[in-house]
Amino acid sequence: MGRAKAAKSEGGSQEEGLPKWAEDEIKSAQFGKPETIARTGYILDIYESDLRVDIQVYEPMPDGKTIVEGLDVPKPMKISDFMKGFVYEFKMKVFAAPLGAKVVELLKSKFGIDMKAIYRFELHELQPMDVESDLPAGASSEGYDEE
Repeated sequence: MGRAKAAKSEGGSQEEGLPKWAEDEIKSAQFGKPETIARTGYILDIYESDLRVDIQVYEPMPDGKTIVEGLDVPKPMKISDFMKGFVYEFKMKVFAAPLGAKVVELLKSKFGIDMKAIYRFELHELQPMDVESDLPAGASSEGYDEE
């Protein structure tokens, strides 16, 4: 016969999932002042009603990932004009909330997750890029030296 899954004990710990103290710390993490970064990439999915997009970027984000799910789009931007698959330069605000050493160690030892902070990203500006040309504007192929 199979064994039942471990139930939550009085101390708040359980065999699967986070202990209550760790959940509480993560939920109450305080985000600092935003930093603005620029990344190039493309839109994977658009959620007009939620004012969010999923994007793939070529350069890693501060958390090391190259896919950002649920990127907040400010209301003044016309999300209906966004196009999936086209290359854009994304300017984003990055908010970081550092985690305590005890939570960092728990995530690493119990779940194999190397995470020192929680990140939140907001789209600040979106600029379509011309990827048809590999040459800088005004340059011709004559006299163009490849290094």
